[in-house]
Amino acid sequence: ANIKSAKKRVLVNQKKADRNKSIKSAVKLYQEVEAAVVAKDKEAAVAALANAISTIDKAATKGVYTKTTQQEKVSRLSKAVNTLN
Repeated sequence: ANIKSAKKRVLVNQKKADRNKSIKSAVKLYQEVEAAVVAKDKEAAVAALANAISTIDKAATKGVYTKTTQQEKVSRLSKAVNTLN
């Protein structure tokens, strides 16, 4: 890239990719929910679920996930936690 605007695009795209990557890795909190479900620890699962939903919603508002992807993730986690008695 020898043109100034092309150089800028490379930098901006790298910045966006880095931001998206960090947000996606933060969303991996759903693993805490799944671990709590496997351990049948309802209190921990509910607490982790609230945190995970918040993070997933933030990722969706930032444009990292589409609305449907966000809804799928939240629905699956909620369903798993609701199976605990």
